[in-house]
Amino acid sequence: MFAIQTLNKIAACGLDRLPRDKYETATEIQNPVGILVRSADMHSMSLPPSLLAIARAGAGTNNIPINLCSERGIVVFNTPGANANGVKELVIAAMLLSSRKIIEGINWTQSLKGKGDEVPGLVEKGKAEFVGPEIQGKTLGVIGLGAIGVMVANAGISLGMKVLGYDPYISVEGAWKLSRDVIKSNSIDALISESDYITIHVPLTPETKGVFSKERLARVKKGARIINLSRSGLVDNEALTQEIKSGAIAAYVTDFPEDELLGIPNVYCIPHLGASTPESEDNCAIMAADQLREYLERGNIKNSVNFPDCEMATSGKDRIIVMNKNVPNMVGQITTVLAKRNLNIEDMINKHKGDMAYNIIDVSGTIDPQLESDLLAIEGVVRVRIIPNC
Repeated sequence: MFAIQTLNKIAACGLDRLPRDKYETATEIQNPVGILVRSADMHSMSLPPSLLAIARAGAGTNNIPINLCSERGIVVFNTPGANANGVKELVIAAMLLSSRKIIEGINWTQSLKGKGDEVPGLVEKGKAEFVGPEIQGKTLGVIGLGAIGVMVANAGISLGMKVLGYDPYISVEGAWKLSRDVIKSNSIDALISESDYITIHVPLTPETKGVFSKERLARVKKGARIINLSRSGLVDNEALTQEIKSGAIAAYVTDFPEDELLGIPNVYCIPHLGASTPESEDNCAIMAADQLREYLERGNIKNSVNFPDCEMATSGKDRIIVMNKNVPNMVGQITTVLAKRNLNIEDMINKHKGDMAYNIIDVSGTIDPQLESDLLAIEGVVRVRIIPNC
């Protein structure tokens, strides 16, 4: 029985992917082997030795202590793309809201309450204050062409926009899905100098923190509108508000409200609604549960943020999982230990990601109880799992 702890409410359709005869799920559970989480902050949690994996029902993993998990051989999954359509639709809404002064117009109309028969006439007189441009024919710049960025870029093409895209790390899968009409930009600065709308779709990392600095914001095309539904910290808020107040940047839409952004005209703070759709929550829950189950039952990894994607078809043989530091001669030492026990390697795959490496080894022969200890004795090995008859 696999014990799974849920730190947030996880959609029932996701939990249903974990068969009741094999899995126990609860918010309060002792010694879980897996954790399903959405937004709960895990940095102050004590992670039990039993914990093998954490699956985040969403794309961001800032609420999870990634480095600690890597050191202890805990695989951390996320669900990239599961909420992509929800975010894409909100980006489209953000472009329209920032262009057509819809929010200001609605708020003004509400102020007419009590004017009686005068309301229609007042509306006709006052509507000129809320004129804004259409998005068709304008240039949309998309920074980051992952699952969400690709969908946004393709939607821009469908809406009749000229679309520029920038992502030096675009995946093969992303490139296949991207419309051929999207124009490649060679740099962020080239993109922002031409774009009427700029939408950011990159993770928050030490490299991307403050990527829209005071200097970069000054290079943005005059009158452009910036949309940030990715992460707080990507944009210098103080510099951004100065550019807004001067009129150099027409509007800023963010899904991450902060005190210094509130109450500023033409700054639209959405209360983190990017993935707040029932469809996104369901998709994330299903994807997280499926990935967690595949790892626990077969040792296969897909969409981990701290270990490499590594999948091997099952063979009915005993399966050995070895997680280790990505240093030379690890595979040789591992296979030597197996050879001393007359274990024949039927199939094997080795992958690495950053400082960590991952091995799936299917063997024939008898596995004795001492094998796990001997593999762990190899300097650099972080964790060993044995999955019988996989």
